[in-house]
Amino acid sequence: MPAPTLTPPPQEARPTDPNRTACFAVVAEPDPASLPRVLELFAKRGLIPSSVQSRLFDGEDSLQVDLQVPTLTRDESDYVARCLRAIPLVRQVLTSERHRAVVGPEALTA
Repeated sequence: MPAPTLTPPPQEARPTDPNRTACFAVVAEPDPASLPRVLELFAKRGLIPSSVQSRLFDGEDSLQVDLQVPTLTRDESDYVARCLRAIPLVRQVLTSERHRAVVGPEALTA
């Protein structure tokens, strides 16, 4: 019997915004499962954050996770923020965005 042939999944055709970086500031319970649950949300969508920082604040009894994800559209980052807020260990989610400056001939048409 021949071995099965595996083919890679097709490329995802999600809309992107190459000049936009979505930023998420997550405040969560200081629980060992908090960080993996936050990161899992991005991994399940095939998203790789360009930056992830986490800090445990003993005085405030909270875990703060800051993430930056390039090329997310506003609709997609709003959806991800709503999903983060639905995680039971998450207390608060703040979002912001950064835009890359357009330099050169592209700037004249914008």
